[in-house]
Amino acid sequence: MDMQLSGKTALVTGASRGIGLAIVTTLIGEGMRVVAGSRTVSPELAASGAVAIPVDLSAADGPARLVEGALAELGEIDLVVNNVGGGDSDGGQTGGFATFDDELWQRLFELNFFSAVRTTRAALPSLLRRKGVIVNISSNGARMPHAGPMPYTTAKAALTAFGKALAEEVTPLGVRVNTISPGPVRTSMWEAPDGYGADLARSLGVPHAQFLAQLPAGLGLTTGRFVEPEEVAALVGYLASPLAGSITGTDHLIDGGAIKTA
Repeated sequence: MDMQLSGKTALVTGASRGIGLAIVTTLIGEGMRVVAGSRTVSPELAASGAVAIPVDLSAADGPARLVEGALAELGEIDLVVNNVGGGDSDGGQTGGFATFDDELWQRLFELNFFSAVRTTRAALPSLLRRKGVIVNISSNGARMPHAGPMPYTTAKAALTAFGKALAEEVTPLGVRVNTISPGPVRTSMWEAPDGYGADLARSLGVPHAQFLAQLPAGLGLTTGRFVEPEEVAALVGYLASPLAGSITGTDHLIDGGAIKTA
């Protein structure tokens, strides 16, 4: 299917690996010119064909600097994908509410919520001129807050609400806003030896490999497997496309059936 994206421009945050890298690759494959922001530029991102800009998006001035660089490279921006998130490799997130200090809450909100607010604010004038699209990558943890580290899932819930509210304001002006909420995705958050998945496995006294094998069933994924990054990226491509011109203000689950409510 032709997504009618060829020649358009995109800014993707958190693009060095996992979901972000898959989004970059998918959009470039659809003929878009892409600027990719991330703290580090991985070899895979450097080889992707995107213009990579190293930036700390959890810093207050990081998103504005990224958008300034994107405008210099692209001229105007047709699509912003607020994908950066996580913070799961910091450790100390399996002990429960009493163990989460102010610094951890602040750090995870800066990365998972305020980075999207600031990137959107900086890019919005260009998006309004181009009648563009915003896609926020949240998590099904926003609807199942117990399913991940509390500061992370709470920040994602704020991101989901932000997308819904923003759509009401800017869609009448020509900018569509949608959210994608993946379930467990086959990324370093779960698979890395220093990630949240490994930390959780240790806290449960279970070998990491065994924990990963049991996780889909334990979280009620009726597909029986992790979500693949490319599946999320394909949905981003569709929501960015003119083919989705009547879709705005929505939150799209892609979680293998983990959320059981209508």
